[in-house]
Amino acid sequence: MARQARRAAAGPVTGRPGNAAGEAGPRILIGIGSNLAAAGFASPLETAAAGVARLSDVGIAVRRRSRWYMSQPVPPSDQPWYVNGVIAVETALAPLALLDTLLAVEAGFGRRRSVPNAARTLDLDLLDHDGTQSVGERLVLPHQRLHQRRFVLAPLAEIAPHWRHPRLGKTAAELLAALPPEQQPVHAAADPAGYPAHGVHCD
Repeated sequence: MARQARRAAAGPVTGRPGNAAGEAGPRILIGIGSNLAAAGFASPLETAAAGVARLSDVGIAVRRRSRWYMSQPVPPSDQPWYVNGVIAVETALAPLALLDTLLAVEAGFGRRRSVPNAARTLDLDLLDHDGTQSVGERLVLPHQRLHQRRFVLAPLAEIAPHWRHPRLGKTAAELLAALPPEQQPVHAAADPAGYPAHGVHCD
């Protein structure tokens, strides 16, 4: 989440190509990551799950969530492995307002930005906002590296295999299949106790 978008909020959900559900449904996608436990939580997995739960309090309704995945740090380092997932959401927030809201939630979980690719308690990346294509100082849409990252594409293809990359025109499933098999290994993780299971959510 590093640049600026200049488009208004998405309108009512419709079944146009490229939306998060492929046929109809939420059209805003957010990637989640954590490899440090925030204060008061036992693990990065609990931190990530609590971060998702927090979104309903700030005007973001989670409609679908992937399973949690474990992934190696990118680029490779001696950091702990990451917990990753993708959610499809509905919100009245325009892209830049949504970005600011996500940054505020991250900060609430102790996220501190120091050097690039540093370990973090919570990462909430705006991946796609209703097919917006925009390059600005604070936000690039769609996310400029989502098509290169298995830890994004694996959970994205799980909940929205027919979602199409607004610029490349390929589906999430196609982008995932195009990655070299040995690149960025990931494996599924169990849902933490006390938090909703993956699948369809109705906030």
